[in-house]
Amino acid sequence: MATTHTHIGNYEFKSCFMNAAGVYCYDRSELEKVINSEAGTFVTKTATLNKREGNPLPRYYDTELGSINSMGLPNLGIDYYLEYLIELQETMPERSFFLSLVGMSPEETHILLKKVQESSFKGPIELNLSCPNLPGKPQIAYDFETTEILLSEIFEYFKKPLGAKLPPYFDIVHFDQAAKIFNKFPLFFVNCVNSIGNGLIIKDEYTVIKPKNGFGGIGGEYIKPTALANVHAFYQRLNSSIRIIGTGGVLNGKDAFEHILCGASMVQVGTALQKEGPEIFKRLNEELESIMNEKGYKTIEDFRGKLKMI
Repeated sequence: MATTHTHIGNYEFKSCFMNAAGVYCYDRSELEKVINSEAGTFVTKTATLNKREGNPLPRYYDTELGSINSMGLPNLGIDYYLEYLIELQETMPERSFFLSLVGMSPEETHILLKKVQESSFKGPIELNLSCPNLPGKPQIAYDFETTEILLSEIFEYFKKPLGAKLPPYFDIVHFDQAAKIFNKFPLFFVNCVNSIGNGLIIKDEYTVIKPKNGFGGIGGEYIKPTALANVHAFYQRLNSSIRIIGTGGVLNGKDAFEHILCGASMVQVGTALQKEGPEIFKRLNEELESIMNEKGYKTIEDFRGKLKMI
């Protein structure tokens, strides 16, 4: 029988599925729903140094093919999530969970990471280099020089397992340039991709969200081809020690199978989780296992990264 069990480094997960940062992860009650589902783990809301309310409402809108959002990093602050994660290490020592974070400036990012470094938290950390919904703030990972400087500074002191959530790239040269930078550092993983920034959805002659004059990050079915391309491009270019988390357009087991085929070790679910709730993880596991059984694969390592070319 097939299993969706996976691992990243020394961390073992009963399933390759988890939430994407931003969905079902604002507080303990939401995170507990993911813990009690068939997901392998969770990632917290992207934590900042202090609590943030985020952008004005309405800031999220579902469409037939996905979603648009301009949340603006609403979260309860780093101390809230660190405290909860450290508590879970005591009560659920057999499981590991992800912490997502980013500073509102490079200086704040260092403050956050030094706080995590000094804490007793043992899980993996996802550094969000790609939020497209902060007015006046660029997506860090599109600026390669800034990204390299930031990572150089971080790894002078940070010794815990750190990964990076990336924006979607669209040019082969950019895949090459980004991978060259990431390969210089002991990154634990990269997450491909965050939402496609600055999309626009209209209903009855109006924008559907308020922040940034209606511009927001696009998720769901719209972005699966872009997400798959990013997963596979980085799988081909990154050191084998840097694992990949695939995110974007995962509605069913086939979508997840394709992410893994492109090179992903884990798969995050955002828009579909928001629409369907944590019950989705049971269905996704069953559908992926069914595909694997049909094809004769027992583990995801049997087909991870083995996309065939015509």
